[in-house]
Amino acid sequence: MLNAARLDYDGRIDLARLEAAADVERYEISAPEEVAARAAGADVILNKEMPLDAPLIAALPASVRLVCEAGTGYNNVDLAACHARGIAVCNVPTYATEAMAHMAVTFVMALACSLWPQSAALATGDRSYMAQCHLGALPHFELTGKTIGLVGGLGTIGLRVAAMATALGLRVVASDPAAPLGPRDDGVDVVTLDDLLARSDFVSLHCPLNARTTGLVGAPELAKMKPSAYLVNTARGAIVDQAALADALRAKAIAGAALDVFGEGSAPPPPLPDASPLWGLDNVILTPHIGWQRLEARQRVVDMCADNIRGFANGELTNVDAATGLPRPRA
Repeated sequence: MLNAARLDYDGRIDLARLEAAADVERYEISAPEEVAARAAGADVILNKEMPLDAPLIAALPASVRLVCEAGTGYNNVDLAACHARGIAVCNVPTYATEAMAHMAVTFVMALACSLWPQSAALATGDRSYMAQCHLGALPHFELTGKTIGLVGGLGTIGLRVAAMATALGLRVVASDPAAPLGPRDDGVDVVTLDDLLARSDFVSLHCPLNARTTGLVGAPELAKMKPSAYLVNTARGAIVDQAALADALRAKAIAGAALDVFGEGSAPPPPLPDASPLWGLDNVILTPHIGWQRLEARQRVVDMCADNIRGFANGELTNVDAATGLPRPRA
C-alpha cells in the first residue's frame, strides 16, 4: 500500500480481507522517489490516485506484476508503460456507485432549496433569513417535473442517479455517444448533448476524463443551458472549462453550480487554487472531492482490491485494463 492514508485517513478501515489475500506492507504516504525501493519484492502495488508515470513504472522492480488502483479512474497510471513492462493494471469500478450517486443527488436537492447560501449566511453571523422566516429572492422550488440531464449518464453511477432522480419526480435525459437516441425501458431518454443542455434544469456530469471529454463543457455549452439551470460536477474537474464556468456564474448566465472536483485532471484531484474566481461567487457550492469518501465506500474499495488481488494470484483476472492486453475494466 503506497499511500494508505489516502484511504484510511481516520483509522476506521478494516484491512482484514486485504491481509487475508496477501502479505501487506503499509506506507501512509510515498514520495515518487520512494516508490521503487518500497516496492522491492512486492508482486502488487495498491495505489489510490497517486501519479504513476512512465519513469516511475520503468524503475519498478521486476517482482511487480500488478498495479491495483483503488478507485474507478486510473488516468493517473501510465498504462503504456505498464504494458511495456508486462504489468497488469486493475481498478475497482463500482465501489463508490452509491456514494457518488448520493453526492450528485444531494447537490441537486441543496440547489433546489438554496441550502448553501442560507448556511453560508449563518456562518458569517447573518441571521436575516432566520428572522424573516422566508428566503427573499433566493430560489426555492420542488424537483417534481423538473429535468435532469446526465452527461455520459449511462454508466453505473449515472444510471443510479437516474433511478434516484426518477424517484424524486424528475424527468431524466442522458447523452452518450455510444447509445442510440430515444427513450429506454428504464425511463431515461437518450438525447444529443445539445438537446440535453437546452432542456435540463440540472446538468450533471458522469463521464470519464479522456481526450474526448477534456473541456467538454466550455463557454459554448454553458451558453446553451437555461439561465435558470444548474451544473453539477462530481466526475473530473477538467471536463469543465473552469474559467468559462466562472464567467457564466459571474454573469448569471446559469443559475449556479455544485462542484466536488477541480483542476486539470491530475490525481489526486488538486484543491481549488487560491486565485480561482470561483471562491468569490455566491452561486456555487464547493466541496473537496468528498463524493467517494463515505466510510462504507472506502471500506468497500479496500475489500474489492483484496478480491482483485486474490483473483490475480489465482489466475482469474478481474477489472484489468485493456492496455495490458487483457480484458477492459467493467464500466
